[in-house]
Amino acid sequence: MKIAENIYIEGANGSREYNVNAVHAAGGRIFLNGSIDMEQALQFSSLTKYLSGEKKDITLYINSAGGDVEAGLVIYDLIQSYPYGIDIYCVGIAASMAALLLASGKKGHRFILPHSKVLIHEPLIASGFGGSATNIDKTAQRILDVKAQLNELLSKHTGKTVKEINKATSFDNLMTAEQAIAFGLCDEIRTIY
Repeated sequence: MKIAENIYIEGANGSREYNVNAVHAAGGRIFLNGSIDMEQALQFSSLTKYLSGEKKDITLYINSAGGDVEAGLVIYDLIQSYPYGIDIYCVGIAASMAALLLASGKKGHRFILPHSKVLIHEPLIASGFGGSATNIDKTAQRILDVKAQLNELLSKHTGKTVKEINKATSFDNLMTAEQAIAFGLCDEIRTIY
């Protein structure tokens, strides 16, 4: 969720320094950029806790190639349980776990910029794995369980059947904004200004 740390604004009384992240957070704007990891999930948790205390709606901007499934599911659960409104924008790419986060928004509140893309696929093994045949078998079963869980969630949010999701995620399925809307991953092409 990193963006430029500080900005300087000239005013009648001279220059003032502002922390951009703090200014955005206070306005209910959260940026999910880069790889999704547990650090981002904890930052997201902290920001949503603060904003819910302020009774603020959130605008979430996603530009991510995905990342850790467990961290992504933490963010997913926070989106689902947030007591106020959340508008979600894909600004660049929402791939893999980030695509599920985009889709998880309330219908009518999931937006994509005109030239942004969405990519869905099966879960990937991020690091090399090996070991005994039993360990490999258990790892494979866990990956299949994660695949089933994620595809059920995509089915829930897109209106597609699990069978349709299984087929659509069997390869790197890169979609244009129009295709992502037709698939049910988001609702409308919209700019942020």
